[in-house]
Amino acid sequence: MKDLKKVVRRKIKNDTGHTFFWGMQFLPRAKREAIYTLLAFVRHLENVVESPIDLSEKQEILSMWREELDNIFDKKVPATDIGRRIYKNCMRFKLPKQEFLNLVESISANIDNPLQAPSLKQLSGYCRGVGGVAGNLALRVFGCHDEQTIKDLASALGLSLQITNILRNVKEDAQNGRLYIPQELLEKAGITATDPKSVVVDKNLAKARLELAQIASANYKKVYEILATLDRQTARPILLIVDIQKRYFDIMEKRGWEIISPKPHLSKWSKLKILLKNLLSAKL
Repeated sequence: MKDLKKVVRRKIKNDTGHTFFWGMQFLPRAKREAIYTLLAFVRHLENVVESPIDLSEKQEILSMWREELDNIFDKKVPATDIGRRIYKNCMRFKLPKQEFLNLVESISANIDNPLQAPSLKQLSGYCRGVGGVAGNLALRVFGCHDEQTIKDLASALGLSLQITNILRNVKEDAQNGRLYIPQELLEKAGITATDPKSVVVDKNLAKARLELAQIASANYKKVYEILATLDRQTARPILLIVDIQKRYFDIMEKRGWEIISPKPHLSKWSKLKILLKNLLSAKL
């Protein structure tokens, strides 16, 4: 088995390509470092899944991460740089081990059997795992302590943000053998194929994307409603990432769901304007 220290070589650094980075610099140092640590961990897991290495090696790396989480939470002796930073920067916020394990399992779901036309229930679980877990952990860092609020908001965040990514990346995902649009929505749109490359050129794809977009839209509404009940310090960082993702969603909705490329783009200036509006707003 490979040494985890050799598997994880990159030190944690600010990821300027991720929208969470915009505005996290305004957080207190402890919270900022915890969020950067979580972001680096998520990015590392995604890189493992997307890398061209053999399936067996990917599975081995993820297995070692399950062991490393035991080292962090149970033995208190992490073996990797990211593990040590999780222990140092995240444990002060009492982040639950199970959520980290859920993150590993959810992200690894696409390794040996990429999702192709999952059921609505399967998609919901995937979105909750990939997007919702990160939201669950981040909410705790930002200062939310009510478990029901964390549960409800994480679920709505996972669905709204992850479905937005699915809608943005439908063509790219198809080229990689993935199709996240649920089978029920494909059938409702009159699409019988489940092969990603066939579906992505089907004339009825826009109908299925519209149905999926409506699920995202309903969950964006839930997110904004819940955020309005939180104090500003807790809600503001989450609001920033939601506003940016919602802007991508709005661009796609405005141009029409029949258009799958190019992917919607936001310039750095556009993101900066959203950040400034977020910071200067008198109320959420």
